[in-house]
Amino acid sequence: MLRQNLDLLCSPLNGIGLISTDVFDTLLLRRLKSQRSRIMEAERRFARLLKQQGFPANAEELCRVRLLAEKFAYRALNVGGGGGEVRLLDIVARQLAILGLPPELLHRRIGLETDIEKTSLSANGRLAIALRQQRQAGIRIIAISDTCLQASQLCELIDHFHGPGLIDEIYSSADVGASKRSGQLFSAVLRAENISPSEMLHIGDDQIADQAVPRKLGIHTVHIPTSRIRRYVMRADGARSAALRTVRRRLALSRPAFCAANDRNSFGREVFGPIAAQFCLFIWLYATQAQAQGDYALAFCARGGIGIRQVFEALLARLQLPLEILRENILVSRLVAARTALETRNRAVLDELGREFAKSSFAQVAHAMGGGTYELPPEWDATFAPAHFFDMLTSPCGLQVLDDVVRQNHLFKRHLDTVFGPARRIILCDTGLYGSTQRLLAAGLPERHFETIQFARCNYKRLSEDHFPDVTGLVVEANLYNPLRIETVVLRYWHIIESLFEPAIPSVRHLREREDGTVSGNAGPIAHDVIDATAGNDLLSGVLDYIACVESGGQVMQQADVAWLRLKRAITNPSAFDMVALGVGARSIDFGRSESIHVLAQTDRTGLATRLKTTKSQLWREGAIARDFPHIKFALLPALEVAHIARGVSARLYR
Repeated sequence: MLRQNLDLLCSPLNGIGLISTDVFDTLLLRRLKSQRSRIMEAERRFARLLKQQGFPANAEELCRVRLLAEKFAYRALNVGGGGGEVRLLDIVARQLAILGLPPELLHRRIGLETDIEKTSLSANGRLAIALRQQRQAGIRIIAISDTCLQASQLCELIDHFHGPGLIDEIYSSADVGASKRSGQLFSAVLRAENISPSEMLHIGDDQIADQAVPRKLGIHTVHIPTSRIRRYVMRADGARSAALRTVRRRLALSRPAFCAANDRNSFGREVFGPIAAQFCLFIWLYATQAQAQGDYALAFCARGGIGIRQVFEALLARLQLPLEILRENILVSRLVAARTALETRNRAVLDELGREFAKSSFAQVAHAMGGGTYELPPEWDATFAPAHFFDMLTSPCGLQVLDDVVRQNHLFKRHLDTVFGPARRIILCDTGLYGSTQRLLAAGLPERHFETIQFARCNYKRLSEDHFPDVTGLVVEANLYNPLRIETVVLRYWHIIESLFEPAIPSVRHLREREDGTVSGNAGPIAHDVIDATAGNDLLSGVLDYIACVESGGQVMQQADVAWLRLKRAITNPSAFDMVALGVGARSIDFGRSESIHVLAQTDRTGLATRLKTTKSQLWREGAIARDFPHIKFALLPALEVAHIARGVSARLYR
């Protein structure tokens, strides 16, 4: 098939006035070296350059930040629709900014990338011969590539292997801001070349971007596929490179030196400080890419988002990280979001209500959703059944509840309009886990595009994951705690992350109109320059103490590695001090209700079997074991850890 396709290109092409060729794996062939290996080699060269200029540098650290910058850039791009492209220029600029390196090094670093490519590619001589023949026959030859490299860099690579004069024009998705895979790059080329699709022939290796997409546009195609063996070998090389980096990182942390912490403030500084700062660096990487795509706003959700915003702004100021995207705190909660979905009669709200009010009555749900006091007939005292709730609300007695819901939704929409104006894309920033607010707002306000970035994403509710493509867990994306992935330890005791960032204010239940026409809520003033989330929160105060002294994002990454190990030990094998440092007391169950639940409920001290049984119902099981079984916890806690390992293995085998 490959030989036949190349022979076709050597024959006269009647009716074709333009030939476009893909660049990588088509005009330029990859040697058996993965992208991760190429990046690591470039970072080694960059580290040597930095040391020559007097900057402390570590190739592993450079590579890690570079890969994170790339990861979150593509995530933001894909969540936003994927129509644009990530530029290497932006990736490297963000890498330098996080590490506190001079921006003047940008083009030298990109030059190293090009140098590495010259050692990792080879010329497709047979294709070049065929293209030169067609060029001599009067057909215009262009190159089209989905890549983070700019056209000038592609030109340098093509000329290096094929010499000048082969390609008349180069179109890079990084320059045009559109990709082949979306079809928009082909459309831009057709306009720029002023040619019809039937007069264009495209050559490439990708079944979708180089075949299916251009064919739908009416463009002729020739497929030159990469061999399956080559793909497998390159994947194996990428896996080997990633594994080596992981091993080197773990060896460096084999004997971590934990800083002493003797109170909640110092624990917040030494442990949560690097972890929260790392989280905020990830927010910045995501937000800077979204900013490049335009029409975005960053919304920090009350309550947890308020504390996140305070840490985030402090880190931006400390490290002088630029960010121009509109960002504000907003009055929102799962209850507020559920009302919007209730008005549109979206079934997503029934899932949430069914889980939250499984043992409640219709009247209790009505009170929570409407926020008022209602005289309802006896049938509303029946146990809540989600399937009947829409019909109940449209009954004569339910209309008063629905009217209050609609009134609250009107105020919330005004609040969004006041804060974000016409911005259609809103990035919600919160702690996590399932992304209920995201799911419900997307269902209730389809005129805006909501996406969510949060500390962790986990389907602990076992409900639909249809909204997960728009929800990013910046630090953790997992449904189970995995002892081999340290960051997932927060899933064992999620309430500590929530309480870390939440200020001492109630969840948003009611919105009201002020005399000046603005919208306020029962949570009180939440503007960034008004509220202080550290009030009464020693852990968060410690985080800000850490931010005040941090020197670079590289320092944050290194110290976060150690901090995660310390947090894992505190959660899975807590000492007496850890129990005090991580204690959060009673937690409100919210959703329009005043009840609260204790993370560590008091248990009956008599009867070993009874105490062991009640441990299963505790929200922080390891903490309950350490408290209730101080003499045998050294046997129980390792056993619990083994159980989690077995659970994770079982989940992977039977998923």
